[in-house]
Amino acid sequence: MRADAKRNRDHLLAVARTTIAEQGIDVSMRDIARRANVGLATLLRHFPTRETLLEALLHQSFGDLTAKASELETSHAVEDALVSWVRDCVAWATEYRGVTALMAAATEDPESALHTSCVTMRAAGARLLARAQATGGARNDIDGDDLFALITMLAWTGDQPALASRANHLFNIVASAILPIRTDAH
Repeated sequence: MRADAKRNRDHLLAVARTTIAEQGIDVSMRDIARRANVGLATLLRHFPTRETLLEALLHQSFGDLTAKASELETSHAVEDALVSWVRDCVAWATEYRGVTALMAAATEDPESALHTSCVTMRAAGARLLARAQATGGARNDIDGDDLFALITMLAWTGDQPALASRANHLFNIVASAILPIRTDAH
């Protein structure tokens, strides 16, 4: 990709990131183009659909969360690693209003541009969970799908203005349910 094309693409992604964080994933492509000071055709040339724009925007974040899980697998106590990663996932998902429904749908749809990234990230969390379960530090009656659903639920809660003030408290309740031997709440 030419340097100027990459600069333009990066600019569009930066504007989209800010716009989606403010207005949610249902913001119009026209609004993103307008805020980026480009025509809609320019935005569509780089990202022909909303899903391709979201895939480009979210792919890096999913990759970062997957890499974080791998790092935590070797550098932290098993329970702390799991709670830290779930907290990071929830915080990230809360930044992008509406992304939780998109993630849940993409995980179940192999044709989605986001499918592979979502499945890879979910598998990373499942490894952290299995590691905690192997040491007796986490419940054995949940799996990676359940963990992903709990992350989605917690992020949705933080995304609701009426519930946002309770999000951290609810996170601690869920964390203590997953890791029943924990006595401290981060």
